[in-house]
Amino acid sequence: MKKLFAPIAVAIMILGTGVSAKELSLAYFMGPKHPMNAGLFMPFAEKLAEVSGGQLTIQQFPGGALNSVPPKQYSILLDGVADIVFTLPGYTSDLFPKTNVISYPSICSSAAECTDALQNAADILEKEYNAKVLALWSNSAPVLLTRDKPVRSLADVQGMKIRVTSKHNVPFVEALGASAVAQPVSVVNQNLANGVIDAIAIDAAGIRSFKLQEPANYLTTWFPGSGSAFVLLLSKDVYDSMSEEERGWIDAASDAELSQAAGAAFDVSSAGGLKLAAESGVEIIDLTDEARAEFEAIVAEVFESLQSSEVGDMTVGEVISVMRGE
Repeated sequence: MKKLFAPIAVAIMILGTGVSAKELSLAYFMGPKHPMNAGLFMPFAEKLAEVSGGQLTIQQFPGGALNSVPPKQYSILLDGVADIVFTLPGYTSDLFPKTNVISYPSICSSAAECTDALQNAADILEKEYNAKVLALWSNSAPVLLTRDKPVRSLADVQGMKIRVTSKHNVPFVEALGASAVAQPVSVVNQNLANGVIDAIAIDAAGIRSFKLQEPANYLTTWFPGSGSAFVLLLSKDVYDSMSEEERGWIDAASDAELSQAAGAAFDVSSAGGLKLAAESGVEIIDLTDEARAEFEAIVAEVFESLQSSEVGDMTVGEVISVMRGE
């Protein structure tokens, strides 16, 4: 009931005081029923309206209304098409090399753990963005969805074309004997159904959001990798043009708790995705300890070889240490 009457209360307050509200546009490419709307977009909008007394509000543009090409989300922010955008740094990996280190294996497993890792490194990661970072969070480590062939061992993966989120996943997948294809999540359902790809490496939360239980027949519950990063960004020009009071409202509505709540929401959604897949008849496969050890031995070699690789003014190993809180 409180949520139902909150917008009405804000409207009355604005009308009663004669204050003209400033409305910010928020663009995202998923539908309004996506878990991130309830888990982050709406909580941010409600908190901003509350702390500003209704003087700063959010208007959503879901479903690609302002941009139907997910990798261009950051561009439309820089071009002033939207005031706020949701995007995946993995779509433009070269721009955000430090942020995308979170996807390397062995850093974290749950969305909450991966979000904490990103928050540990927030001071260095936020410098990669020409924007005000409102939230920085992660989903969970990936599962592997396939249509034609179940994956129970390393041999089953070899020769497959596997969709990954970021090019940072590529060396690990290729070391396993597969081909890695970076694709936005909006096309993976159709591509798996049509055989353009053989498998999708994705957090289980994406199953419900993109109906991946429909083209998939098999789901392997573990695949090398950690989480994928997500960001909610406010235009730097918009933020800089605000009064000190307005910037204070933005900062109050986008504290670390907002990111942590988004990570927690992804963990809930991941569990729901696995449940939906099982209920839809997708065969759920848990690797044996022996099979998983085969994967991990190869991944460990690649992981070690990448430690000294440069990501901006740091190495991969240095960024990982910060993420781990070392």
